[in-house]
Parts: sequence; structure tokens; C-alpha cells
Amino acid sequence: MIYSMTAFARTQHQGEQGSLVCEIRSINHRYLEISLHLPEVLRVLEMPMREHIRDVLKRGKIECLIRYQPGAGTENSLFTVNTSLAQALCNACEQIGSFMKHPTSASPSDILRFPGVLETKESDSGKLQGEAMQVLQKTLQDLLAARGREGEELKHLFLQRMDLIQQELGKVRERLPNVMVEQRERLLKRFNDVKIELDPGRLEQEMVMYAQKIDIAEEIDRTDTHVGEIRRILKHGGQVGRRLDFLLQELNREANTTGSKSTDSVITHAAVEMKVLIEQVREQVQNIE
Repeated sequence: MIYSMTAFARTQHQGEQGSLVCEIRSINHRYLEISLHLPEVLRVLEMPMREHIRDVLKRGKIECLIRYQPGAGTENSLFTVNTSLAQALCNACEQIGSFMKHPTSASPSDILRFPGVLETKESDSGKLQGEAMQVLQKTLQDLLAARGREGEELKHLFLQRMDLIQQELGKVRERLPNVMVEQRERLLKRFNDVKIELDPGRLEQEMVMYAQKIDIAEEIDRTDTHVGEIRRILKHGGQVGRRLDFLLQELNREANTTGSKSTDSVITHAAVEMKVLIEQVREQVQNIE
């Protein structure tokens, strides 16, 4: 299975300690970039949560937000105030205020925001942390499932475009032998129009030079090989975004060379169509993990 990097998942959990909500947004990115927003009571889980996200997701810009709302009657049992630290902060505020002409008193919320003033009881915080990790795991699994569903849709789109590219390649193969015949006929007609006797040896020499100029056999073979490799990668699945991007660059190069060598409108049109199809896939590959 291949995975898209664009998805969203949300999980809400009501436990003994209160309500937990986890939201994870994922968009495309060259590497894995994690932005984690946690309430103060769960700040200790930042590194374990980052590690868990890295274990599950390999590419993408990830924004994870966890909100916590204490349940009724749990505030007093879950939180304690470091009274000695709070008193010291109040004394410091009063001392600093004495130096000012127009002091403003510190509000309780200002004191509570200072690190260490509001503490959590170990027994209760451990239970809350366990619930938070479970909520994160559930949300990550939902996100991965969503990325997988979109990835499968993109896979079908890619395979359809590969079929169309091979159809255009078939037109080039079918048309190529006729190009030489028509060029020979055009040369003979020009010489007949001006009533100049053509040396057969010179004609063959001109045709050989022309054949070398428009030879796209290697481009056709390489295009076919790249399409086959893309199909194999899509079937195998996994982290395929960068490999697909590289192969599509190579496909685009072959289509460009085919178009530049062509002197035939049918082959030129087929090369243009292949470039359009390749570009459609390249735009979507940027979303693949």
C-alpha cells in the first residue's frame, strides 16, 4: 500500500481524569516535521509522543494538538499549588512594585503561569498520561488509515496515466516505420519536380543520415522501462514518493527528447500528450509518502 501525506484525524476520549481531544493534521513535506502542542500537565510526554509519531509516520508536515479538560471534581485531586513558591512570587511582585511609580498588581493567573507553581499529583498524572498515549495511538491509526485510502486512490490514478502513456508510446512505435518511407518519397518527389537524376547511393546516404537524426528507439525503450518500473513500485508499496518523483523526471526527459527529434506531427503530438500525462502524475506524487 502507498500512503498520501495529506490527511486529518480526530479522537475524543472521556476518562476518569477528564476529557482528552487529539487532532492530527498532515500535509506534504520533503521530510518528517512534527509540531506538537500539549497542555502543561502533559508536557512530560513530549518526547515519547514525538518518538511514537516517528515510528508510525515517515514523511509529511505533522501538526498534533492535544487538549485536556479536567472532569468535574477532579481539579482539586489532580492539581496542587506549590504554596511556598507562590508566596515567594507574590513577595517578589510586591518588592518590584515598590520601585515603580505606577505599579500594577499581579493577578492569580499570572502567578499560576509561572513554571512549578501548579503541580500534578504523581498517581493521578500517571493515569492521565497513559490515557493520553492511548488517545494519540488511536488518532495516529485513524490518520494512517485515511492516508492509506487517499494513497490507494492516487495509485489508481497513476496506473491509469501509465496506461495512457503506453498508448501514446504505441502510436509512436506504429508510426515510426512510416516516417522513413514518407521521407524517401518526399526526397524522390523533390528531385523529380526539378528533373534532376538522383544517384541511388546518394539517396541511401541521405536516408541513413536522416534515420540517425530521428532515431528514438532508445528513448522508446527507456520510456517503456521507466513505466514498467513505476508499475512495479506502485505494486510493492511503502515509502515510494521520492523514487516515483525521480522516475517521472526521467520519463519527462525521454518525452522531451522524443519530441525534439521528431519531424512527424503524429509523433510530436504523442510526445506532447505524454508530457501532459507525466506532469499530471508529478503534481500528485508530491503528496505521496
